[in-house]
Amino acid sequence: MSSTPPSPGNLSALVDHIPVIWFEPQTDRPTRQLIIYLPPFSGTKELMIPYLQDLAAAGFVALSFDPWQHGERGTESRTEISTRVFGNFRRHMWPILGQTTLDMLRIVDWAVATLDVEPHVYTGGLSMGGDITVAAAGIDHRIERVAATIATPDWLRPGMQDLSNPGTLLPPGESDAYAQYFYDHLNPLTHLAAFAHGPAIRFVCGEQDTHVPPDGALRFQAALREAYPVVGEHVQVELVPGLGHMDFVNPQPWWSDSLAWLTQA
Repeated sequence: MSSTPPSPGNLSALVDHIPVIWFEPQTDRPTRQLIIYLPPFSGTKELMIPYLQDLAAAGFVALSFDPWQHGERGTESRTEISTRVFGNFRRHMWPILGQTTLDMLRIVDWAVATLDVEPHVYTGGLSMGGDITVAAAGIDHRIERVAATIATPDWLRPGMQDLSNPGTLLPPGESDAYAQYFYDHLNPLTHLAAFAHGPAIRFVCGEQDTHVPPDGALRFQAALREAYPVVGEHVQVELVPGLGHMDFVNPQPWWSDSLAWLTQA
């Protein structure tokens, strides 16, 4: 297990094979606390810089990293990765979700050891980034709060429509053994017991989102409340009326609300 040391000038590091960026807190808090915020599908850690700056301004160590096959870890253009993944969603998306979820463990380990942060971590992300942070909260009890925007805890994503051709369902494809392993071990909706420790999770979903349908978050909330009534109350789902998936490209006003919830004392 190896990593390059932090680079004070540009606030970046290579943690094993994972490129990381972060911002130091701009205001004082009683402890150094980490927030990891992850990008959407085909996005990069650099796309998260405005969000990281806001989190750092609130007094947190704010960090992002490139998901597997993305940014410095990828070789495809946005068009190429989109064509490949949505051509066989289960075979190609499940490993991205699964491998990046496991990467979260490594990043938290490194941040606690290297950035002198508390082992009480908050996370969040957009779309795929939100999917990953929810799954990570199920396997890493150091993750105590998750802000998942236009995200789902159901990796099957039933009813998913093509963003570029509304009304057209995207075929789910067929997983291979490699992809299936990640789903079988990490898909949140089918691993409710992994959330019995009660992480606080807040989903913000577009009511009209047909690409990442909000019913996944609602089904997860209902199932968790039935299985673990007290714990289930820690899951919130906010449906924003009239908004579809791409309406969240503009971060206002949803980001100010998520920022306040994520950084509250």
